[in-house]
Amino acid sequence: MIQTEYRFTLPVGCQADDGSLHRHGTMRLATAGDEIIPLKDPRVQANPGYLICILLSRVITIDGVSHMNPGVIEKLYARDVAHLQELYNRVNRGEMHVPASCPKCSHGFDVEVSFEGELLATP
Repeated sequence: MIQTEYRFTLPVGCQADDGSLHRHGTMRLATAGDEIIPLKDPRVQANPGYLICILLSRVITIDGVSHMNPGVIEKLYARDVAHLQELYNRVNRGEMHVPASCPKCSHGFDVEVSFEGELLATP
């Protein structure tokens, strides 16, 4: 079965209006729509850097935050946004874990496979 959700812990955390700190959440795999729809948003058209705020707000939830929206992402510390961007790229852009086993002892484990730098086939 394909893993579609990934738990994370923010390095700093999201501070709620009541002062509580929320550091744990879940990121789901992005769909094509998650990446295409924000491009039509006037905030992204005016400032392409805003894309990450909309994109992350579509694919993450933070435990204890009832309504995820771009405004929540705007309030995160830069360190947390960088952490989420790295996680987003890792789970959506070419790293995958595949099951493997030792040929000598048959011990099972996962191997991280990266497709960065993969050679493209030519027709």
